Amino acid sequence: MPITACKKKLYALNPKTPPATLLTQRTARRRRTEPADAPSLERQVRQLLADKISGNQVGLWLLLPEHLRLGTGDLLCRWSGAGPETVQPRLALQALHEAALCTCNLRCGRTLSQKGFEVANGLPFVGSDQALHDLFAAHTVAQAQSLQVALGKLRRASGHFRGAWLGLDPHRLRSYTKRQMRRHRSHDQLRPSKKAQTFFCLDAQTCQPIAFTIASGARTVAQATPELLGLARQVLGLESDGPVRPLVLADEEHYTGEIFDQVRGQPFDLLVPMKSHRAQLARWRAMPEESFQRRWAGYALARQSYPFGHHECVELIQRSGERSADYQFKGFVSTRGRDELEQLSSAFPQRWPVEEFFKFNQALGWQRAGTLNLNIR
Repeated sequence: MPITACKKKLYALNPKTPPATLLTQRTARRRRTEPADAPSLERQVRQLLADKISGNQVGLWLLLPEHLRLGTGDLLCRWSGAGPETVQPRLALQALHEAALCTCNLRCGRTLSQKGFEVANGLPFVGSDQALHDLFAAHTVAQAQSLQVALGKLRRASGHFRGAWLGLDPHRLRSYTKRQMRRHRSHDQLRPSKKAQTFFCLDAQTCQPIAFTIASGARTVAQATPELLGLARQVLGLESDGPVRPLVLADEEHYTGEIFDQVRGQPFDLLVPMKSHRAQLARWRAMPEESFQRRWAGYALARQSYPFGHHECVELIQRSGERSADYQFKGFVSTRGRDELEQLSSAFPQRWPVEEFFKFNQALGWQRAGTLNLNIR
């Protein structure tokens, strides 16, 4: 019997080396297993490009020049430990692009495939939840932190950080885990609840994040601060005896002698507001008038030594009001004697944009971070 034609897809017939497969999210309700080896990925992506991709996700292609500028592909290959032709760094790029679209919810709850989204990731399909969970679970926290440091150094070289004033702030997210864990109270009127803790370090002048960590509910601010400042130190390239010492602006949660003792050995200066309880207010009110230096109408500053922790620190007292009956006081502790007017009137107000960062950028995905999920986006 003569052979009239050859069957298609004979290239797939290779029983000795069966192609690797991956569970993909085809539609909102349908999943399908697809080949995920390097030749299959390249072949299917080229076919999709030949089919002229169009859809409402094509705007992601505008991010490609920025990826080339930051070296995103090299960073993801280094983090995943796989080559650019494999599926692992491309799945990581999918997670990154999902964050850019602010759609970091369950993948079965929306349809991203067949719209050009998958091709922007270098994939002919959209990886499922299980595929991404397996990818993140295969890597350690140290690898995630080294990725932060490498990306931060590239951003520093691009001028994204000034590095003069740094803002520290913890951000606690409501957690619905069933684990036994410490509860935190957001306000005095609310009941304590389980929280997933995140700790951020931002450049206060550009409002750009430098580094962050995540911890269980039992970890305190004093325990998380040294690790966070260590990451910021690597990103900014600071030396212990170097001439550059950024001023770290923190909140009242960092008013502990333990943190001040830890910062002494690092190339940072720390400025923290003091807790204004009754004894502190009475002490400030009893200070002589000549201790305060008037800066302008209704505003005066005082400066004196303050033993805190195991070292001698500098106490800065801010007084508002013209008449003694209307005086209002606010105290700060600093590790070094910088100019008090610059620290309190110029630097410290720059810490408050950190709250705006939490409000406007948490939709990128880290507001859904699960408790103890240390490989968050």
